[in-house]
Amino acid sequence: MVNGRNVERRTILKAAGATAATLGLAATTGCGGDGGASADGTVTIRYAWWGAEDRAERINKTIELFHKKYPKIKVKTDFQPYLDFWKKFNTQASGGNPPDVFQNAIGFLRKYDAKNILLDLSEQAEAGHLRMEGFRAGLEKFGEIDGKLLGVPVGSNSMALVIDKPVYTRAGVKPEQGWTWDDYHAAMKKIREKTGRAGDTGPYNVMYLYDLYLRQNGKAFFTEDALGFTEADLTDWWTKAKEGVEDGSYANQKKVAQIKPKSAVAGELSGGEFTWDNFTVRYTSEGKSEYGLAPIPTTDGKKTGQYLGSLMLSASKRTQHPKEVAQFIDFMVHDPEVAKIMGYDRGVPATQAQYDAYKPTDEVNKAIAAYEESLVKAGVLEPITPHPNGADVCEAAFLRIGEELGLGKRSVAEAVEQFFTESKTALGT
Repeated sequence: MVNGRNVERRTILKAAGATAATLGLAATTGCGGDGGASADGTVTIRYAWWGAEDRAERINKTIELFHKKYPKIKVKTDFQPYLDFWKKFNTQASGGNPPDVFQNAIGFLRKYDAKNILLDLSEQAEAGHLRMEGFRAGLEKFGEIDGKLLGVPVGSNSMALVIDKPVYTRAGVKPEQGWTWDDYHAAMKKIREKTGRAGDTGPYNVMYLYDLYLRQNGKAFFTEDALGFTEADLTDWWTKAKEGVEDGSYANQKKVAQIKPKSAVAGELSGGEFTWDNFTVRYTSEGKSEYGLAPIPTTDGKKTGQYLGSLMLSASKRTQHPKEVAQFIDFMVHDPEVAKIMGYDRGVPATQAQYDAYKPTDEVNKAIAAYEESLVKAGVLEPITPHPNGADVCEAAFLRIGEELGLGKRSVAEAVEQFFTESKTALGT
């Protein structure tokens, strides 16, 4: 899932083993993999993902384990920063040469299924090469779209409010499950008054937070083929965001932009911000304070609209090795040793076996696990909102236009009009 505030921010280096031969491998075959098996029956598959160097190091260690278990399946790797990944993937896919297996997200499933790029993994699951049992909290259904299994979750996350705990303590604010948006807005002003810091970075362009707010009110960001809200709805949301900056509840957006890539929370411009729970690790590495996770505010004191999101693994329809690809995905999502290596890098492990295998010892990851367990216990989780073909374009537009609005480059009316114009074009509505 995309959140511009949280796209990988470190310099990306090529992982060990991702050679020029790896990158050019399929160019000679016209399809994924190595075009067939070697004389001894060994096959080669290509695996690509987005992320930073530390993720690459972890994944390469898991691939070493995979090679020991499946010596006849060789895995060639490639990784890029988020935006570069999709640019390269689109080029490869357009040329009929996507990687055999790749990291994916919910917003891209219908898009690439419509382009006839994704392999329906149902057949491999039925053949016993890919286990679809043992997943946590209904995640096994996450990659099922229109009756096809287009992705398999490797980790889970959910939206949360990341807070600077000492700031909240000084302000006397204690968020609890079921607090309302009125409680939240009162807390933001109290933080401003008591600490001199804005209560929140501001929700201008956090699409997945707006989705939760809409779900709390009987709507959603997307339906299966269109936007699920009106211009009036978005006008109200962005008007309140603008008012929050003006009264000091939200951070000055120009100052937020000036300190990027550091977050406004770690940069001590705000007391908290909405993001995915597993990104909490970032704040600890960037800032000097102690950070924690707080519940999503509600409209009625009960319904949060939350769901577990997930990174997933998808396969190319053009792969010549669907069985081996399925076995690789199965290994990556079920093997306990993989969880011990990956930790929460891609979210909390999606399967119970991996969840049980990795027990975090640091306070940040303990908090992430406790937060997700609290959501399950509270019974607030619901099915994820459908993401139509073109959802990724809408998300990018919401991110960009929301930021432009915050910086004063557009009025609310102009921003709303521009977002709906771009989104309707992307969705074909």
